[in-house]
Amino acid sequence: MNSIFAKRRARLLAMKAMRDNYVPGEKLVTCPSCGQDSERRLVAQSLSVCPKCGYHFPIGAYYRLSTILDPGSFRELHPRLSAGDPLAFPGYREKLFAAQKKTGLTEAVVTATGTIGGQRCVVGVLDSRFFMGSMSAAVGEKITLAIEFAAKSRLPLILFAASGGARMQEGILSLMQMAKTSAALARFCEKGLLYISVLTDPTTGGVTASFASLGDIILAEPGALIGFAGPRVIQQTIGQTLPEGFQRAEFQMEHGFVDQVVPRAQLRQTLKCLLQLHEKGGR
Repeated sequence: MNSIFAKRRARLLAMKAMRDNYVPGEKLVTCPSCGQDSERRLVAQSLSVCPKCGYHFPIGAYYRLSTILDPGSFRELHPRLSAGDPLAFPGYREKLFAAQKKTGLTEAVVTATGTIGGQRCVVGVLDSRFFMGSMSAAVGEKITLAIEFAAKSRLPLILFAASGGARMQEGILSLMQMAKTSAALARFCEKGLLYISVLTDPTTGGVTASFASLGDIILAEPGALIGFAGPRVIQQTIGQTLPEGFQRAEFQMEHGFVDQVVPRAQLRQTLKCLLQLHEKGGR
């Protein structure tokens, strides 16, 4: 019976993954980095990476999970937890409904348990299609619950960041999620457990200033924008020209903010090796 449910979940994950990256009627994809067209089939085969210049397209949460977790191992945590409207912000409920209908998500993060190379772990993925992956009270709650579940089960934790920061429609309640997730990670760290943070394009604002920067190991995809404020805001504030590649993943690695820049095609294998090393070290 468990194998039947596992197969059903695997099919559901695959269907959601296909929906994340499918645009009806489009056969060509124009790369925003090099400006060249590529067949959608070739881009899909490259895990949504431009085959001509290596630009990493943003991808949906379910698709991301399908490229990382072992087939059939996906078990979603708190799938029905969604945002409220605590401040009665004008038009917010309508925008939430539209985002949910468009993406098929209840919120901007998907959390789950699964295995990578047979190693059990807890994974959370922010989805930039849903309010730019912004951190609402519900997003903070889902991430905190995932951290607490990993701590209780003594499992490694992997969080994929892709966010514009806090969600303005929830005001101070959104900003409080920075402290909430950071405190949960502090308790997680006290148990001596492994937390891997993976930064994707873009990782900015309150997410960068909280859980995204607290990993024991911090990985990033090539070219990912990583910072608190954007480069244009910083340049206007300080009145100076910023160095080339400022706040990109490679720049951040050179300056010690990122441990390794890992192409998407190598990410699953890299995580598998890290989890195996951690498992051996914990014995």
